[in-house]
Amino acid sequence: MAQEKGWKEMTRGGVILEAGNSKKYETGTWRTFKPQVDKSKCNNCLFCWMYCPESCIKVVDDKVENVDLRYCKGCGICAKECPKKAIQMIKEEK
Repeated sequence: MAQEKGWKEMTRGGVILEAGNSKKYETGTWRTFKPQVDKSKCNNCLFCWMYCPESCIKVVDDKVENVDLRYCKGCGICAKECPKKAIQMIKEEK
């Protein structure tokens, strides 16, 4: 059962039931930490891209271009999976 929440309908408690949902909902404001990529350490293995549950890692010409923070929930999976430790999770400043 959905309840009206502003301009979008959300499920009770704001629970999102389907996977890969961030293309429908900009969830970036939920996070406490955000990823910061040090391109000097990055070897473009694309593990971050492969493991990101919301497809926030943007790749251009087989290289990490940036992180789309509109959809990033700050889970830190990208940083954990990076073999070069090129991604650090930093506190989000509002």
